[in-house]
Amino acid sequence: MTFHPRNLLLPAVIALGLATPAAATDTVKLRYLASQGGLAAHELADALGYFKDTGITFENVGYAQGGPASLIALASGDVEIGSAATSAVLNSIIGGNDFVAAYPSNGINDEVQSTFYVLEDSPIKSIKDIAGKSIAVNTLGAHLDYTIREALHSVGLPSDSANQVVVPGPQLEQVLRSKQVDIAAFGYWQTTFEGAALKNGGLRAVFDDTDVLGDIAGGFVVLRRDFIQQHPEASKIFVEQSARALDYAREHPEETKKILAKALSERGENPDIAQYFRGYGVRAGGLPVERDIQFWIDVLVREGKLKQGQLAAKDIIYAADAKPVSN
Repeated sequence: MTFHPRNLLLPAVIALGLATPAAATDTVKLRYLASQGGLAAHELADALGYFKDTGITFENVGYAQGGPASLIALASGDVEIGSAATSAVLNSIIGGNDFVAAYPSNGINDEVQSTFYVLEDSPIKSIKDIAGKSIAVNTLGAHLDYTIREALHSVGLPSDSANQVVVPGPQLEQVLRSKQVDIAAFGYWQTTFEGAALKNGGLRAVFDDTDVLGDIAGGFVVLRRDFIQQHPEASKIFVEQSARALDYAREHPEETKKILAKALSERGENPDIAQYFRGYGVRAGGLPVERDIQFWIDVLVREGKLKQGQLAAKDIIYAADAKPVSN
């Protein structure tokens, strides 16, 4: 495939878990777009003081209305950190952006998943019933979009046979209860909104993404390869300490909820929804495995968006000891 004219990095999986971060060789400000109702692991790490004296600082420059918008901002240089579903990251790379999957932003498992809800009296009972129905999702071209397509494919239906409607996370419950849509999809990163909706009762789950995808990373925090080449030590510290925060959240759920509530309050959001945070759903250590990315590469090959062998997971996963090679 053809990338932007930048040097590529030869990837490999890195070992994480440093208790005390080394200082970066330079001072780096990392700009990012926040997610409504959520807190990225690097935001949590910063709140925990993991980046103290490293030379790394952060600046929240607004909200991303979805992963694709975050990747557009990353590609344009408006931010240094992007975050999106794996499928959206791959589509962006296919489109020519030279991105690296830095660490899993979230995962799906028995504790954390994206769930598709209907009203209790809905006739929709199974995946086969969603064909021809309207489904509220936060954005197109990302995790929920591709989960729906894969769900339909799994039962022998055309992958485009459901009507997806873009609805911001805070309005998912409202559009479902007012019957503007048949189904509302609460993403794995929207468990705070999901918890608040379930508290009000009257909803029924039809299926979740683990039914379709199994345990897998749902998305990735993404860096540009040229940024990693220019700031290798800062990039290494960023990934290590963010992954460390993922472990902290799993081991200290109540403390993490308090930090989330404080962050939501400071951003002018509703801090009460922090009580519904169920964690990041990422495996211990915060490390990706190749299946996290290869699964979606195979889907894109099946859909004709990639040629067999055009991309491989090992070409996308961040490596601290990578060496530049020519493309």
